[in-house]
Amino acid sequence: MIEMTLRDIAGVVGGTLHDVDDPEVTVTGSVEFDSRRVGPGDVFLALPGERADGHDFAAAAIEAGAVAVLAARPVGVPAIVVPPATEPTPSSSLVLAGDSDGSGAAVLAALAALARASVQRLAAGGLTVVGVTGSSGKTSTKDLLAAVLAPLGPVVAPPGSFNNELGHPWTALRADASTRFLVLELSARGPGHIAALAQVAPPSIGVVLNVGTAHLGEFGSREAIAATKGELVEALPRTGLAVLNADDPQVAAMASRTPARVVMAGQSANADIRATDITLDDQARARFTLHTPAGSTAVRLAVHGEHQVGNALAAAAVALECGADIDTVAAALSGAHAASARRMDVRTTEAGVTVVNDSYNANPDSVRAALKALVTMSRAGGEPRRSWAVLGEMAELGEESVVEHDRIGRLAVRLDVDRLVVVGTGRPARAMHQGAVMEGSWGEESVLVPDIEAAVALLDDELEAGDVVLVKASQSVGLWAVAEHVTGDRQAAGRGSAEAVR
Repeated sequence: MIEMTLRDIAGVVGGTLHDVDDPEVTVTGSVEFDSRRVGPGDVFLALPGERADGHDFAAAAIEAGAVAVLAARPVGVPAIVVPPATEPTPSSSLVLAGDSDGSGAAVLAALAALARASVQRLAAGGLTVVGVTGSSGKTSTKDLLAAVLAPLGPVVAPPGSFNNELGHPWTALRADASTRFLVLELSARGPGHIAALAQVAPPSIGVVLNVGTAHLGEFGSREAIAATKGELVEALPRTGLAVLNADDPQVAAMASRTPARVVMAGQSANADIRATDITLDDQARARFTLHTPAGSTAVRLAVHGEHQVGNALAAAAVALECGADIDTVAAALSGAHAASARRMDVRTTEAGVTVVNDSYNANPDSVRAALKALVTMSRAGGEPRRSWAVLGEMAELGEESVVEHDRIGRLAVRLDVDRLVVVGTGRPARAMHQGAVMEGSWGEESVLVPDIEAAVALLDDELEAGDVVLVKASQSVGLWAVAEHVTGDRQAAGRGSAEAVR
């Protein structure tokens, strides 16, 4: 963030200074919501949590070097105190556990105001803000954007999926005077959410990837999802750029909703940034010819899954807009690896088992893409290998949940996945297993197990060298424990989360 005095910050967020000896003390760091990560010159954000209240860790944060605490009440150490919110914010999609008095909402609103002030100042000095949204692929595209923009100057992008009312401004405040590009994800669970995030860090470039069925339970329809995703391009200035997926009709139609210039990316013949001659190797990594107004060149992606082609095209469109040449873009895309945990993370164990850990989250579109990648990997090159899909429930699908889970079970059979292991006891999990059975699964080709422990036991008993295992479910299931058991990785717990508030 820009350097600001405590007096300045109090003015920006509408707070008052408590226990501050010198209002002119300057914040030289950023803002942290986890007291264990506070460093010298930072501001500590005191938020209520499910197990603890951040206000209780204010003194520890000051001892660790924080200049002050951004809080909803005096905490006995230097603090900028904002009054509790009297009414809920309609555009908020983040509900903080333990926020019974509105203190968390007030602190989040102050964080948003601080981020906006910092970004506006930096944008006046040349910072380019790039926002990306879509029902799936946001995090993978964010990582590709960071890779293709890096040759042009310093880039700040969120770790994992920091894309809500906490993670979004937190990431924006990582940008400082040396930052040239700020890449942000924008998520939503209802109308108005993306518009609100776009006000925190106003983008000059907006990327919309797709309109799918993620959070269908909250939105009610794909049309409502499309309306909300389009809030990003509506927020762009006339001098900005909207990068739209030419292959998704609901996204392409957003061209009429933005004052910005539009670039279409996709495989369609009318796309401005286009891919042809797509092939996949034995790790489901795509090779294709990239076509742009500046010429054409070959790209060989290091990330896994054919769905990454569309993500790469969107990233290429942004980089070209920002001044990169086509050869630099192709080289950056070809060298970019997955940078966020538990997203198409492919590893082969010492026992010869290949694990595709895509367990961070799941919706019907992303599961379909992951299943296709699994099958490609198991069949490409040489002797076919046995494919396993270890799947858990997909959350927030509302009334369509049973139908969507049934469709995934049937798709696994149609794709000829060798073993489908469905984890869970709820109705959606049962529907996925039953869908596989009704589609033609026989014997134990599809099996329903009650929990992670049972899935691990089954894999321990039956996995063989050469097998390929996909692990995927919504974040609430925690199915990454299965992938990390098989690979021996026990270090990933808690990565990529913006929910810790200690």
